[in-house]
Amino acid sequence: MSHADPRLIVALDLPTTDAAWSLVESIGNTVSFYKIGLQLFPMGGMDLCRKIKATGKQVFLDFKLHDIPATVEKATRSITTGGADLLTIHAEPAVMQAAVAGREGSDLKLLGVTVMTCYDDAMLAEMGYAFGARDLVLRRVEQSLEAGVDGVVASAHEAREIRARFGKDLLIVTPGIRPTGADIGDQKRVATPASALSDGASHLVVGRPVNAAPNPKAAAQAIVDEIAAV
Repeated sequence: MSHADPRLIVALDLPTTDAAWSLVESIGNTVSFYKIGLQLFPMGGMDLCRKIKATGKQVFLDFKLHDIPATVEKATRSITTGGADLLTIHAEPAVMQAAVAGREGSDLKLLGVTVMTCYDDAMLAEMGYAFGARDLVLRRVEQSLEAGVDGVVASAHEAREIRARFGKDLLIVTPGIRPTGADIGDQKRVATPASALSDGASHLVVGRPVNAAPNPKAAAQAIVDEIAAV
């Protein structure tokens, strides 16, 4: 029998909510936590969130809210009605403070997006940032804690230092996870499930290695087994 590990979050990065729901059904009890991103948001993403929550599973809404504070506060308040467990916002102080105000009275946990894993130092320099990825991530973690959010999204490459500097209670959700031998795609800063957890990640987000696998349930089970062996 498969036993889901809540540290594994499978990304439902698929073209329709029907395809996403079919994936959830095919994986069954092997996975208990799913991510819904912007691809599905305009296609019934919130309804899918409610549907998944009704099965007793957890949902991570990776919407990366970023707007003027008043709009972020109102959007967060609206999102709380879906019952999701996690929501991302960009790790800018005013944005995070607004989201904290908007989630008041709910169980929604907030994650500050530090530096997306598709960015490396060269890309950040081209965008005009004075910091490299490591230094920018650490600065944004500090700002996240000051704003009162529950954790951050950061690559496994920064997780060890984040955990060492900011303690055991901070959620560190790590995307860019690729099992050994998997194609890294467009990601720049990737890690295996075992190495990411060893480095301090609390949750792992896995997309294509599961949702594009010939047998998604078997692919998910292999990752669950790797996590259990850490």
